[in-house]
Amino acid sequence: MTQQRIYFNSRDKLVRLDIQKIVFFEGDGNYTYIVTANKQKVCVTLNLSHTEEALALQLGEQAKQFMRIGKRFIVNMNYIYQIDILKQTLMLSDCEHFLFQMRISKEALKVVKELMIQTKI
Repeated sequence: MTQQRIYFNSRDKLVRLDIQKIVFFEGDGNYTYIVTANKQKVCVTLNLSHTEEALALQLGEQAKQFMRIGKRFIVNMNYIYQIDILKQTLMLSDCEHFLFQMRISKEALKVVKELMIQTKI
């Protein structure tokens, strides 16, 4: 399987990541934190909307594996492990090395759940 990489370039830094290793992106104002499967957290100087545009531009069709959830997150749908609407949590895991739990609104989780059921990702 060939690795598909994405590049984030800023004035001071170049970040190159294998997209299969990206678990989620978390927006924080003008910055986006990229969290990988080995639990590394990399900061890039792009807001979440620009990060979303970079994904679409560089990855084309493969960008569909990433889903924007609310204002703060873009998640790799391949790592969605559990959606708990009542507890307002989304869990991302590879079922072996990591488990990330994030608080998401009920409305956003309902959309994610429906999309997962429809697309059978």
